[in-house]
Amino acid sequence: MGKDSEFYKDKKKQQLVTLRGLMKELPPCAVDYIHSKELTTQTSTLVSYSYDLLTFFRYLKESNPSCRKFTPKDFTCEFISNLQPEDILEYQRYLELNLDEADYHEEGKKAIARKMAPLRGMFLYHFQHKNIKENPMILVPLPRLKKDKNIVRLSNYEVRAIMDAVENGTEQMSKRQKAFAEKTRKRDVAILTLMLGTGIRVSECNGLDLDDVDLTVNTITIVRKGGGQDVLYFGDDIHDAIADYIDSERKLIHPVEGQEKALFYSLQGKRMSVDAIENLVKKYAQIAVPTKHITPHKLRSTYGTALYRETGDIRLVADVLGHENINTTIDYYAAIEDEHKREAANAVNFNRPDPS
Repeated sequence: MGKDSEFYKDKKKQQLVTLRGLMKELPPCAVDYIHSKELTTQTSTLVSYSYDLLTFFRYLKESNPSCRKFTPKDFTCEFISNLQPEDILEYQRYLELNLDEADYHEEGKKAIARKMAPLRGMFLYHFQHKNIKENPMILVPLPRLKKDKNIVRLSNYEVRAIMDAVENGTEQMSKRQKAFAEKTRKRDVAILTLMLGTGIRVSECNGLDLDDVDLTVNTITIVRKGGGQDVLYFGDDIHDAIADYIDSERKLIHPVEGQEKALFYSLQGKRMSVDAIENLVKKYAQIAVPTKHITPHKLRSTYGTALYRETGDIRLVADVLGHENINTTIDYYAAIEDEHKREAANAVNFNRPDPS
């Protein structure tokens, strides 16, 4: 149950296996840095760091003629200590746009900043431990990111439109699409009702087992992004949607071996994956709200904004959404304030007669 379920044990094991495999490809200078972060950083994050560092060392191999015979493992602290800020800037430009047909890619500022973060950390680690004399990253500016205060979320009308599309289908669906949707209608209603009514992340939904749901007291036990366990309460609409799915469609599923405990299944009897849930949300959102790019995270934003509107309690919103830093939650406050400003546009009209 929760973080002690077989799903999360297997997930953690697979992440560790992936991390250990990547570390075998990295040079000792990068491995030392990754080891220094293991006690304070999630394994999934370290996997991302390792991929990003491998990208950097592979870039050095291809861009520097003297390194063509190197493997990523061959790079030493002595070698990276001789890198200049311009070398790092050139790597940033490579991340931004590479027109090479065999390795074409184009990254935005946010992605570049994310990929530069472990590189910056590695140089700082070795500089602080006196393994390199200079830290070229000090003179390398990161891409300047603009904080987007505009949270994309759904109005009440748009929420009803999406739920109506799930429950009843639409004229845009072909007969085949309607027939397929009918087989999973109660599951889809349960997933969307749950996500819209609790604000859980798509990964938290994906990890739910049947025994994580208590329909007696209306709670779900989830595992947060950081690995911590949490219990959330839900209302009658969610209770009815989940109970209806469990008592009908779920009973008809023949789960594949090892996935018998999952709450939400595909028609193939496999646990609904993160990608499958994302595609489910996008499919119905494109039908009902074609003017907005709606993802599972937008459902989370919709719930967070609605909860703040109803309660005015920013700390409650942070707690329910599982935000470790309340500054993340303040964006929902900003969204409500923006609504108030729009209301102010029509609040004053000097052409109206004075009240008697």
